[in-house]
Amino acid sequence: MPPNDHVVLALPPTAASASVLRSLRAEGVNVSPVTDGIGVLDVVRARDPALLVLDVELPGPDQAGVIAAVQSEAPNVTVIAITPRERRAGLLVQLRGDRDDYLLRPFAVDELAARIRLRLRLGPVIESTVLRQGELAVDTEFGEVTVDGQSVSLSPTEYALLMALLGAPGEVVAPDRLAREVWSEPASANLVQVYISYLRRKIGPERIRTVRGEGYVLEA
Repeated sequence: MPPNDHVVLALPPTAASASVLRSLRAEGVNVSPVTDGIGVLDVVRARDPALLVLDVELPGPDQAGVIAAVQSEAPNVTVIAITPRERRAGLLVQLRGDRDDYLLRPFAVDELAARIRLRLRLGPVIESTVLRQGELAVDTEFGEVTVDGQSVSLSPTEYALLMALLGAPGEVVAPDRLAREVWSEPASANLVQVYISYLRRKIGPERIRTVRGEGYVLEA
């Protein structure tokens, strides 16, 4: 671990964010969590981190302006920006290709955690955007899904549901957790079950196992 391993994690207070925080702290990474955009710049100034992970849609000031201020005041801080696909083009103009990175929402928790670890240990790197579990592959750069080498067309909700399951490899994911991560408004367990059935039809029923009374597991 380099001398400065401090990470400012500016993400909304979701289960996915909490999972990333727990994972990094379990590895001994020094993390300062921020759950709104108002104090991000102050925390960066105070902590002098190696890395800032910032959701560009956090409430508060324009987060694009926060990124610009960090790049100006603390040019050695690497930025990983979390962004919806529709803001990607504008964000790419702002990020420094030799240092910064971005991740499209929805994302898998283990992908973000892996990018953070690699940035801390290795510095700027070019990484694959393809996540794999068995014969299931997701290209997070383009939102493309393939099963056994064949392209699969998913709706935005089905894709977000798949990414939520991919973000917890080998874990049983409860319906209420899936509801929080996939839907922006309260969703019932029945609605989650309906979309699980839709997803099974497209990627194969054997790839999502139901654990009665607990939730769902994405199988290899």
